[in-house]
Amino acid sequence: MAQKKKTHKGAKKRFKLTATGKVMRHQSMKRHILTKKAQSRKRHLRHEVEQTGALAATVKQLIA
Repeated sequence: MAQKKKTHKGAKKRFKLTATGKVMRHQSMKRHILTKKAQSRKRHLRHEVEQTGALAATVKQLIA
C-alpha cells in the first residue's frame, strides 16, 4: 500500500496557494537595516508576490 506524502513544514510556513493554484510568497529585504531604505520601497515590500518558474512547481509538490 502506498504511503501518504507528508507536507513539508518549512515550505508550508513560507508559501501559500491561492484558490486558482498560484504560489504566493513574502518578499525579502524587510527584516533589518530599514533606516536606509526608502519608505516607498518598504511599503512595496509588504505585499506578497507570485512565485513563478520551476520553484513554484516544486513548492506545490511540497505543500499539496
